[in-house]
Amino acid sequence: MPVSAGNSKLVYDALLDAGVEVVTALPETWLVHLVRLAEDDPGVTLIRLAKEEEGVGISTGAHLAGKRSALLMQNHGFLQSVNGIVSCAQLYKIPLLMLISDRGHLGERDPWQTEGGKVTRRVLDALGIVFDELGHPDAVASQVAKAMTLAQSSLSPVALLLTRDLMWEEPA
Repeated sequence: MPVSAGNSKLVYDALLDAGVEVVTALPETWLVHLVRLAEDDPGVTLIRLAKEEEGVGISTGAHLAGKRSALLMQNHGFLQSVNGIVSCAQLYKIPLLMLISDRGHLGERDPWQTEGGKVTRRVLDALGIVFDELGHPDAVASQVAKAMTLAQSSLSPVALLLTRDLMWEEPA
C-alpha cells in the first residue's frame, strides 16, 4: 500500500504550525512518513513507544514542561491507551492531541485492522472525546490547528482520525 508522502508532509507541517515540539509514536504503516519527518527534524523530539499508553504519560510531562505534543497511533493503539487517557489526561485535565490512523474501513486489506476500526468512534464518543476526520488535504492545516486549539482551551484529549482518503495514494 503506497502511503502518501505528500499528505503526510501536510499533516506534519500542520503539527509544527500548531506548536508541536514532542511527537510520540509506535511504528505503523500509515504513520511511517510522519515518524520519519519527526525523526529528521532537529526542532522536534520524537519518542518511540513500546506501547501507545506510554505516549499519554509523555504528553502529560511535555504539557507540564510547557511543550505541545502529538500522539501518533493506530486504532488498536488508541484502544490500548484508554486507561491512560481516562486516569491521567481526563482526570488531570491534560491537553492531548491524538492522530489516529483510521484503519478497518471500506477498502481495508489487513484483517487484523478491521475490529479496531469498527469501535474507535464509539469509544471516542463514550469517553466524551471530541474527534474529527482528516480526509481532504485542503482541510488538514485548519483541522489540526482547530484540534490543537480545542485541546489546549479545554485541557482535554482531542482526536483526529487519519482516513484512507488522506493517507493512501491510489496507484496510477
